[in-house]
Order: sequence, then C-alpha cells, then structure tokens
Amino acid sequence: MLVIGLVLSVAGIGFLCWLLFTLAVYALPFFAGLTAGLAAFHSGSGVIGALVVGVLAGGATLAIGQIAFATVRTPLIRAAIALLFAVPAAVAGYHATFGLAHIGVPSEGWREAFAIVGAVLVGGTAWARMSLFVPPYVDRRGAGGPASFPLAGATRDG
Repeated sequence: MLVIGLVLSVAGIGFLCWLLFTLAVYALPFFAGLTAGLAAFHSGSGVIGALVVGVLAGGATLAIGQIAFATVRTPLIRAAIALLFAVPAAVAGYHATFGLAHIGVPSEGWREAFAIVGAVLVGGTAWARMSLFVPPYVDRRGAGGPASFPLAGATRDG
C-alpha cells in the first residue's frame, strides 16, 4: 500500500510539473482575462458577463501577442513581446515550485532556491514556446527565387 502511495504521489507531482510547463505561455492571457473579468464583475456585470469578458480579454491578449510576435521582424521588439509573456510565467512558476517545495523540503532556504530555479525554468520555457509561434522564413522574391532552381534544373535535364 505504501508503494502505491509513493508511485501515485510521484506521478501526481510529475503531472503538475508537466501541466505547469505546458501552460506557461498562457500565464499573461490568464492574468489579463482574470483582471478584466474581476473588473467587469465589480462594475456590476454579474457572473456570466464577467466570465464572457474574461474569456474574450484572455483570448484577445493571446491572439494579439502571437500575431505581434510573428509579424514583427525587429529582434528587440520581438524580445520585448516574449518578455511580456515570460515574466508572468516565471512568477507563476516561482509560486508553483514554492508550493510544491513546501510538501517535501523542510528548509526555508532550499525552498527559496528551488522556487527560483523553477521560476527560471518556467520563464525560459515560456520564452522558448513563444518562438514556436514564428512561421518559417518564406522567400518572397517570386518565381525567380532560389526555391525554383532545383525544379527548373530538373525540367531542363528531363
């Protein structure tokens, strides 16, 4: 019985870590949606209205961030956009790792150390996942570009 409990505990913590790294990019849209939803709720829109406003604000934040990151070519602006998504993810990673460290680490110093390492790893993961939103480089020079050379050579030889 003890072995089953240990295995399930390790599997549960592993699942929470996987979930944290998978959802790291969505920390900024979640915070934006939560803020907009709470503002709508406190202005008197009700629960349903607040949920709709929160979902729309979070979705718009994610879509605008992805589109801006994919279309901007300047590395400095692209880094600033990625930083906007990575910093809230790092904060969420810090608090999640600190909470998980409370389970099994008795020393306060080691809990802080693990939380800082977790924040760096989750923030770095969010930064790397933002770079996945960039489409591959497409040559826009038209039919005379380098992409047409292998095909043109094959038709002349054949």
